[in-house]
Amino acid sequence: MTDTWPVIAPAPETPACGPPALDADGVWWVTRHADVRAALTDPAFQVPAVETGPPGALAWLRASVSRFSPPQRHAERRAVGVGALAALDPDELRHEAARLTMTILDRAGDRLDVMTELARPVPLRVLARRLGFSEPVAAGTAVEVVATAYHPGVDPALVARADRAVAALLALTPEGPPEVRANLIGLLVQACDATAGLIGAAAHHVLSPAVPVAARTADLLTEVLRLDPPVRATRRVTVDAVRLGGRDLPAGGPVLVRFDAANRDPRAFAEPEVFRPGRPGADLLTFGAGERGCPGDRHALALAGGVLDVLRERCRRTPTPLRHEPHPTLRVPTRLEVSVR
Repeated sequence: MTDTWPVIAPAPETPACGPPALDADGVWWVTRHADVRAALTDPAFQVPAVETGPPGALAWLRASVSRFSPPQRHAERRAVGVGALAALDPDELRHEAARLTMTILDRAGDRLDVMTELARPVPLRVLARRLGFSEPVAAGTAVEVVATAYHPGVDPALVARADRAVAALLALTPEGPPEVRANLIGLLVQACDATAGLIGAAAHHVLSPAVPVAARTADLLTEVLRLDPPVRATRRVTVDAVRLGGRDLPAGGPVLVRFDAANRDPRAFAEPEVFRPGRPGADLLTFGAGERGCPGDRHALALAGGVLDVLRERCRRTPTPLRHEPHPTLRVPTRLEVSVR
């Protein structure tokens, strides 16, 4: 079976698996599959705190969503997103994403950039409409602006643009308490780059003669998530001294949890470099684990699957170079051109 499927080498920035290691900046890198799972589920590891800001600003949004919430606020805020997603049928999301993708391809020429025309706008428009945003197209555009500044430490000019975009999104969000509205916006922001990165990576790897047309899209996406994850890593901080993977980590230490390395750990995956859809017993960590695991994993796969179903039927990858946006934890192609049939 190993000669049936291609081998996908790790991205240049993917570290090798090993015990927790301290880098030059004083950050503990966690790379082994078992250690990553432990760091995601042990309460000694918490999400780094973020500062709040004026109501309706980007800093306020970050401080109000479950993604960056402290333990005492996380459960109630997460429940907002879980409840909203529970009302959405993944199969309907998939069909709607496929219909919108088909419409866009029908209007395209013989070539199309997947990232700008499909990977970001299609999932955002479908999800925004289903979540009750009054203008899904405008909401999707604003979310893209917010996503560029969502993680702390970006250029102040991007933050200022994102502040205006958050205000615009609040005007489009269904009525409700501020924290509820913030967490609905948070669902869109969390979906923006991660789902776009998954669609881009899948289009790059799957739209080739090496992948049998009979393979199920859902299986293909799962293996793309493992070998070329759109979220390469996530951050934690130790709130207590803790022993992990044979190493003693002090309290207050920053931690970088590397999904990209863990997903290639030979202790967890036989022949980890082989692209093998439908891999039995695969313990994928790209959506996280524990109480902070992604609540929208099925929805993200459905949206990406709807787009990829149509791309597989009507498009082929053109032989153009693939580059990725500079980001410390995300891996999202900047442009990915396909030919349209």
